[in-house]
Amino acid sequence: MIEFILNDTSIATPAAVGIPLLDFIRYQQHLSGTKIGCREGDCGACTVLVGTLHNDGMHYQSMTSCITPLGNAQGKHIVTVEGLNLPQGQLNQVQQAMVDEGGTQCGFCTAGFVVSLGGHCLSHQSSDYSKALAAVDGNICRCTGYKSIERAIHTIDEKLQAKTAGQSLGWLVAQGFLPAYFTDIANRMQGLSLPEPPITQSTDLDGHYIGGGTDLYVQKPEEMMRSNLYLMFDQEALNKIEVKHERCYIGAASSVSDVWQSEIMQAHFPRLSQYLKLVSSTQIRNMGTIAGNLVNASPIGDLSIFLLALNATLVLKHQDQTREVPLRDFYKGYKILDKQPTEYVISIYFDLPTAHTAFNFEKVSKRTHLDIASVNAAIQLKTEGMLIKEAHLSAGGVAPVPLYLAKAAQYLKGKTLSAEVVKEAARIANDEVAPISDVRGTATYKRLLLRQLIYAHFITIFEGTLTLEDLV
Repeated sequence: MIEFILNDTSIATPAAVGIPLLDFIRYQQHLSGTKIGCREGDCGACTVLVGTLHNDGMHYQSMTSCITPLGNAQGKHIVTVEGLNLPQGQLNQVQQAMVDEGGTQCGFCTAGFVVSLGGHCLSHQSSDYSKALAAVDGNICRCTGYKSIERAIHTIDEKLQAKTAGQSLGWLVAQGFLPAYFTDIANRMQGLSLPEPPITQSTDLDGHYIGGGTDLYVQKPEEMMRSNLYLMFDQEALNKIEVKHERCYIGAASSVSDVWQSEIMQAHFPRLSQYLKLVSSTQIRNMGTIAGNLVNASPIGDLSIFLLALNATLVLKHQDQTREVPLRDFYKGYKILDKQPTEYVISIYFDLPTAHTAFNFEKVSKRTHLDIASVNAAIQLKTEGMLIKEAHLSAGGVAPVPLYLAKAAQYLKGKTLSAEVVKEAARIANDEVAPISDVRGTATYKRLLLRQLIYAHFITIFEGTLTLEDLV
């Protein structure tokens, strides 16, 4: 049985863990406010809130239900747009702002916007307009031109400014943002358990290990509905981000949002929010796991490129045995991995940056945000003044696999920084790659992008020392 709370209703269902949460909501619970749009996690029409009980209370995140396996609802509070309605047909503050500012026309996308903004209201962070606007970065509207929605968001943010530190659910209920039942959800969640640890088969795996589902439910949704799924998303042992022996260990089931919010990661990567904002949308960052992005093996996987430049190592497990694989050796060919079917990733680790370490990540895509990269690239340099003592470079979109640029990295080792050194490193990197022409650009364009991104790395890291004019 899968047990969770759906809006104000306790659910215990024998439904298959692999059916999409969206289908359960619409077809078995007959809650039609959650819309079927793209079924790929892109449009946001099916957005729901997923609430998890922590020691300090409930924490809510927006997620796209079309690519969320029902099993990942175990032990959670799932909120649809109907669950945000006030009694007697009253509109809550978010709904009222959308009406007042003309933020809806056909209305198909509106429920998703309302739910995403409801998640922003429930955030434990203080509100500001930029955060409120970012909360709907995964919601697409084809009617209003967005400006009316932006005005509604501004109105909502102004009302939230009255909330002071320490005020949360009670204040939101009193001010008409939420219905009253929210205040009792934490107590009701006490009796719910998270999923059991996955069972590792002794022979061939009959099914799939799955984290957030953001790739598998796009690539093969029918198979996911029929398969045995070994759910990894809420395994406590796989969700930790911690430091051991001067290394950072990221649990395989940690989401992109977990990495973004990690104090450890923020302390060592000052531009972390700038980098991760380029990775998909809020809803997908709340769902997509680190291991899923790596095992997906997309040649343009953002986190694969990020971690390759950190010279990261994977820890894989089968039954009680573990082994380690350097990430640069993990990719053997297009979608071919150094991983057995019965193995799964339990963590990724890398040496923590020091005061003499510099890191940068760059990405170019047709849209700045919420898009797959044409080319992405990352670099890590260990320096002593202008001397480069060690270098690690990676690039995506230029080979059949996420590519570690070994020759360019080796060339940079021991070099003193100069424009000529950077140009030569870019030339060597271009000899290592083999891009193809596709909808994201021609092979020639991608080679040019790679050169420019390598230049951008050095201009960013050595700000004031190197300029674009020096390099071109």
